[in-house]
Amino acid sequence: MNILRSPTSLIALALGIGGVVLVLYAWRLPPFVSSVQVTEDAYVRGQVTTISPQLSGYLTEVPVQDYQKVEAGQLLARIDDRIFAQKVKQAEAGLAGRHAALANSEQRRHSAEARIKSGEAQVQSAQAALDQAQAEWRRIRPLLERGFTTAQEGEQRQLAEAQARATLDQAKAALDVLHEDVTSILVDRQSLQAAVQGAEAALQLAQIDLQNTRIVAPEAGRLGEVGARLGQYVAVGTQLMALVPDRTWVVANFKETQLYGMKVGQPASFTVDALRGAAMTGHIERFSPATGSEFTVIRPDNATGNFTKVAQRLPVRIAVDQGQPLSDQLAPGMSVVVRVDTAAAVD
Repeated sequence: MNILRSPTSLIALALGIGGVVLVLYAWRLPPFVSSVQVTEDAYVRGQVTTISPQLSGYLTEVPVQDYQKVEAGQLLARIDDRIFAQKVKQAEAGLAGRHAALANSEQRRHSAEARIKSGEAQVQSAQAALDQAQAEWRRIRPLLERGFTTAQEGEQRQLAEAQARATLDQAKAALDVLHEDVTSILVDRQSLQAAVQGAEAALQLAQIDLQNTRIVAPEAGRLGEVGARLGQYVAVGTQLMALVPDRTWVVANFKETQLYGMKVGQPASFTVDALRGAAMTGHIERFSPATGSEFTVIRPDNATGNFTKVAQRLPVRIAVDQGQPLSDQLAPGMSVVVRVDTAAAVD
């Protein structure tokens, strides 16, 4: 009893009790169980777009600088467009030639149709001549049989009928040829129309290439380091610069033991190391479909050797609430500390 009353023993006992309390608090064990889950494994994320050309050529203009803020459609770099401008003119000339050939085909069709009408008139004329020759032969034949006319006259009428019939057959054959000519022109017209469509597509491709000599920002944001230089020869896919849009969010990697009670839409708060621990708010937007270990190139195989259980982490995407004073200072890659109260109601 005297030992417990000594100052040294009381100090040691107090230190022991304090250590136990500290351990219980650090591990969130009873009676210090809290619904607030905290992780330091969290970072600001954003889309980083690599700007690359679709054409090869020499850069004639680079009007932007490192870390500059740009708007959607703003010129970032320009490739020498002289060759591509001439290709557009060449394609326009080719299209004009195709249109001229198509127009000539249309004129040929009209001419052929006019010749068909002329051929039809010739057939009608030959038919009329045949009808007349047949009528003459029918008139002469009874007289020839009765001896009222000469045999020579009968032969002439019979020959005239045969000649009229041959003329009619010839006119019909010529009309058939004219119809075939029209058919051939119409078939050729389809080929010419396809050629016009091909020339129009070639012109559009040339215009697209000319437009692609202007490398513009796909959306508003801030540039990273600009690697493009005036006079530099670039090829398709050359990385010129990076564009970081203004949209940012937070990815917090919570341990699987911390996820119970978390829901989409639940409010969250986080502090930003780069902003001297400034506090900001957000809400849970979505959960990753698998833990981070499942997305690694070489996934761990726990079925071999000795096994030591390690708590896995699941990425949780947190949207940053709009209208906060410091939200425009968030940059992808910044470290944050995230807190989520699993007992909080979903907004």
